[in-house]
Amino acid sequence: MYVADMKILVVEDEPKLASFVKKGLEEQSCEVDVAFDGQVGRNMALHNTYDVIVLDVNLPKMNGFDVVQSLREEHIRTPVLMLTAMGSVDDKLTGFESGADDYLVKPFEFRELMARLRALNKRGSDPGTQANVLKVADLELDLNEKVARRGGNRIELTAKEFGLLEYLMRNRGRVVSRVDIAEKVWDIHFDTGTNVIDVYVNFLRKKVDKDYPAKLIHTVIGMGYMLKEE
Repeated sequence: MYVADMKILVVEDEPKLASFVKKGLEEQSCEVDVAFDGQVGRNMALHNTYDVIVLDVNLPKMNGFDVVQSLREEHIRTPVLMLTAMGSVDDKLTGFESGADDYLVKPFEFRELMARLRALNKRGSDPGTQANVLKVADLELDLNEKVARRGGNRIELTAKEFGLLEYLMRNRGRVVSRVDIAEKVWDIHFDTGTNVIDVYVNFLRKKVDKDYPAKLIHTVIGMGYMLKEE
């Protein structure tokens, strides 16, 4: 009996590119559905189960950022890879903030697309990862439910704040630089002219530390940030 390696939804309005991606994925033993506009893609993602979604940004009827944000609001946690020509840092940040898990800029190498999709699928289906709860002091991060709590109180985080906190907690007691954060959390090359990392660390501090006497997120001047118990 044939069993697909992955079931993938491709949302892409360029027929030639959609056909190319579909053919390539099928050659890799994937089952592929295609939608040519954002609304149809959203509805297919809501009513079908996929391992990964490949999503363009510039789509008719509903753009990709709105599609992924809508899916997250409906508690659809299927990993989403944004595949788009919009490759600026601001575009990538918008994608991640909307709830995307990865971002690949056109033109692209198909083998890189395939590698990223396999990584997203493995991350989403690994029982050990899903059951994992990171803990530092009274701060808990549930990687299955995508929920943060401190002292038993739930902390509402955006997708990128969650990713940043996960990275800091996985590296507890270790200094992580802005370059580390940019590359590991945002998957972008760090622009020394931007303060976006500092801005997001401050967002996180307000949610994680502000109302608690013991501060966990620390600045190491000239080096970066560290999450640890005081």
